[in-house]
Amino acid sequence: MPTTYKILIMGASYGSLLGTKLAAAGHTVKLVCLPAEADLINKEGAIVRLPVKGRAGLVEINSQQLPGKLSAGGTTAFKPADFDLVALAMQEPQYRSPGVRELLDAVAKSRVPCMSIMNMPPLPYLKRIPGLNADACRGCYTDPTVWDSFDPKLMTLCSPDPQAFRPPEDKVNVLQVRLPTNFKSARFDSDAHTAILRQLESDIEAVRFDTGSGKIELPVKLKVHDSIFVPLAKWSMLLAGNYRCVQKDAMRSIKEAVHSDIEASRSVYDWVVKLCTSLGADEKDLVPFEKYANAALSLQSPSSAARALAAGAPNIERVDRLVQTIAAQKGMRSDVIDQTVALVDGWVEANRRKAK
Repeated sequence: MPTTYKILIMGASYGSLLGTKLAAAGHTVKLVCLPAEADLINKEGAIVRLPVKGRAGLVEINSQQLPGKLSAGGTTAFKPADFDLVALAMQEPQYRSPGVRELLDAVAKSRVPCMSIMNMPPLPYLKRIPGLNADACRGCYTDPTVWDSFDPKLMTLCSPDPQAFRPPEDKVNVLQVRLPTNFKSARFDSDAHTAILRQLESDIEAVRFDTGSGKIELPVKLKVHDSIFVPLAKWSMLLAGNYRCVQKDAMRSIKEAVHSDIEASRSVYDWVVKLCTSLGADEKDLVPFEKYANAALSLQSPSSAARALAAGAPNIERVDRLVQTIAAQKGMRSDVIDQTVALVDGWVEANRRKAK
């Protein structure tokens, strides 16, 4: 009988995408989320809609109709030690929230392997990058102390490349995928923990979904890589597109951020690629600019970071500041990135003043 794993996912909006993929592969998934979300997911299932090449419209998956089991609960509903793997799928500022903070600490102390699917790499992951001073990056985090109990050997990073959103007109258990690319995870330090990821990779690969008119292969796979630098491919995209949605007085779409001045976007992108290679990445671990620029054509709304700032968020994930800080350790700087960080700082400060 094949191994089935128990996986705890902290965060149900983006986490429900990975969760349904794992449940489709026969695994048991528990999502940690807000009470209203948990009640609806337990009653009606997590619903994911995604585009499939060669098919009109979206394919809808309901977790209740999958071979694995997916259910949800609050921050005190689960014991991390009962699981084989924990996935972190909330935005970085949320980990200091009451309840979430205590659960994250329990995850660290359980010594269960932990895979982050945040854009912002958890601080313990940075400690796996040779020659990087992770402690000098603490100021980039909303609250760096939430990561202090983790052993870096038990933390890995998975690039959240698939783009998805909660359609505002739908219930909170619905997630719609806009860009159905793959999750790209780095291996764990330990072979035994990496073997769990490789098993999940092959189980997701093998899934064929019954649409009622035949079985089809679904996009959005899990890809496991030996290089710890593969998930950092997202940094170039975030700095060339997502954070450049933030303008002085308004937000623009990712498409506009990338394509309104394609040469400026390319220069930022290539600069971040150069930073990643200076840390030890192989250029083939990273995504060519043309491929990203082409994908950005379909991203016609502002990034989640830009939308959060526009909605008044006093804290967001600061990958822009993190990249700037790590680059400074390498003696590198970019005027465009300095300007981006200053613009984001301006919004954050204004939102904090309003929140007082």
